[in-house]
Amino acid sequence: MIVLLIILFVIIVLLATNVRIVPQASAYVIERLGGYDTTWGVGLHFKVPFLDRVAKRVNLKEQVVDFPPQPVITKDNVTMQIDTVVFFQITDPKMYAYGVDNPIMAIEKLTATTLRNIIGEMELDQTLTSREIINTNMRSALDVATDPWGIKVNRVELKNIIPPEAIRNAMEKQMKAERERREAILRAEGEKKSTILVAEGQKESAILEAEAEKQAAILRAEAEKERKIREAEGQAEAIRVVQMANAEGIKFLKEAGADEAVLTIKKLEAFEKAANGTSTKIIIPSEIQGVAGLAKSVGEILK
Repeated sequence: MIVLLIILFVIIVLLATNVRIVPQASAYVIERLGGYDTTWGVGLHFKVPFLDRVAKRVNLKEQVVDFPPQPVITKDNVTMQIDTVVFFQITDPKMYAYGVDNPIMAIEKLTATTLRNIIGEMELDQTLTSREIINTNMRSALDVATDPWGIKVNRVELKNIIPPEAIRNAMEKQMKAERERREAILRAEGEKKSTILVAEGQKESAILEAEAEKQAAILRAEAEKERKIREAEGQAEAIRVVQMANAEGIKFLKEAGADEAVLTIKKLEAFEKAANGTSTKIIIPSEIQGVAGLAKSVGEILK
């Protein structure tokens, strides 16, 4: 009875120790009798006692490795330090387990050599301004090289590019000079715009003054014209009134039965008034001259 209990206990222990649960985003590489047998995915699995063993537990999630700075030499013989960040993901657990020993170290060494090859074909200025090109070239090269290891390189980023101290000092001086140049240009452009605005303001002011003077002259001319028109209309109205008065007087005389002699006397009175004016010469019609002589003779006889 005790032997049976012991056997049952051993069986239970064997079953418990050989049951495996593979978590999400993981894979187990299983070997049987020292050789590759299968790869377990997510779920519950049973391992044959004494025959099977878990050779490697593989993380299938995307991983990030930050490598220390590597010395590289540019095409123009400038040595600089560049550190890289590699984002990779294991796509084939079997190839990852058996493809290369210590895959992370292999990726680091491969990254360093690839980086040296790419930077060695570029000059310093191009290196500092071509990060995206360097990242793309490195990712393509690493992805091809790591494919036999069951690794896919998703992205490579240059974290820092550190030139020598002398180069950094020269770059800082160059940047300072460039900032001063831009400042001088901005100041000159500001002064130029200010001068242009002042000149345009003066121009607009002169134009407005000339326009105002023009309008004032037009208004003065129109006012003078209106005054002359009103003056002429007043003179015409006065002449009309005088003519109407004369016409009324003549009409009155005719209606009163005045003869030719009375009319002649009226004419003489009109010329008398004209003679009292400022005129120095008066022309008297011939028919009135005879009447005037007759009137003078009659006057002398009466005396």
